Amino acid sequence: MVEDSSAIIEAERLSKIYSMGKVQVVALKDVSLSIPRGTFLGITGPSGSGKSTFLNLIGGLDTPTSGTIQTQGKVISRMSNEELARYRRVDVGMIFQSFNLISSLTAVENVALPLLFSGVAKKERKQKALEVLNKVGLGPRGGHRPLELSGGEQQRVAIARALVNQPDVLLADEPTGNLDSKTSEEIVQILADLNRDRFITVILVSHEERLIKKYSDMIINLQDGELVRQEKIR
Repeated sequence: MVEDSSAIIEAERLSKIYSMGKVQVVALKDVSLSIPRGTFLGITGPSGSGKSTFLNLIGGLDTPTSGTIQTQGKVISRMSNEELARYRRVDVGMIFQSFNLISSLTAVENVALPLLFSGVAKKERKQKALEVLNKVGLGPRGGHRPLELSGGEQQRVAIARALVNQPDVLLADEPTGNLDSKTSEEIVQILADLNRDRFITVILVSHEERLIKKYSDMIINLQDGELVRQEKIR
């Protein structure tokens, strides 16, 4: 639920072109968008439309060919290595379709991993990881390894890991792609609750238009790398 009109993400004429030999593939073309703080933004579009590229640029995992993307007044592509590392670690959390959990670690250990890289002491890491697992309804399963968890439970662990450093922005790239419809609804409901209760800006890429329309404040549609539609829902 948006309560603050100030933008947390601003893209201006954002383009990304990949060179594959002599062929150039336009992933994004002149995308301009302002995302107010606290928004639940849904992104739709066919495969290859640039949705994941857009998320990767916001997350600082890739750099634009042209144009800029700013967060809280800073252009991401102009950040120093130290600033970029901190941004990825603290300011933004990412959730993917494949859960990307480490199979040899328990749920608690997977969630605590970002805190290790932040220099947090072991006892505090475990405490914070358990707190976040409880928030996503998975506290009692904290001692289980990924293969001992269902797909929905693994995605909850991935959400908790993305949340443990208390980011301002949560990026979710097809987080329900490997889940059944009931579990998909539960996962997106968790994201919506976080958006409402903790005022986290959520940016969700999904092919499930029903869920996008049900939970989003704003929806954009990308086709062939271009922003072709923008709709404010609430």
